[in-house]
Amino acid sequence: MKIVGIVGSVRKQSFNKMLANYVATRFADKFELDVLTLEDLPLYNQDIENEAPQAVKQFKARVAEADAVIWFTPEYNGTMPGVLVNAIDWLSRVDKVMVGKPSLVMGASMGALGTVKAQGHLYDVLRSPGIDSPFLAGSYQVVVGSVHTKFDENGQLTDAATEQFLHVVTDQFVTFVQKQQGK
Repeated sequence: MKIVGIVGSVRKQSFNKMLANYVATRFADKFELDVLTLEDLPLYNQDIENEAPQAVKQFKARVAEADAVIWFTPEYNGTMPGVLVNAIDWLSRVDKVMVGKPSLVMGASMGALGTVKAQGHLYDVLRSPGIDSPFLAGSYQVVVGSVHTKFDENGQLTDAATEQFLHVVTDQFVTFVQKQQGK
């Protein structure tokens, strides 16, 4: 199974990028995770959406080729970051490559509540007509609070409870994606 992981942070030492890379490595036996970052994605502009820049075409092609998406979102000012909204704007227009593609949302933050608010907003957007992504939600929402205490300097998860929860969630997500595909 091929999944893309979209990281909603452009910070070099992003905890969400660390989480995405960890998931890609740790669960490689369950799925291939192609981690996408958003540094090179230009601002969405309706004037050029039909003849989008190459970076947009490549980004959309990688999402289109995937069986599912895992979103890795930080929380800025109680919501998801602008770079993630921009990526969603590109994905929701013209060929609408997200429609029907299953999603899972994860997020990491130094705060105790993790990315609860941002994830709630992201789930609302995933329901929008241009995205219309079925998702694994509810108790399988992955909120990694106090992330700076759960990963070591090498990007390895050191928190056993988080590790165990990630196993449960990834198993459930793989099953969910297979059901969505009729397998």
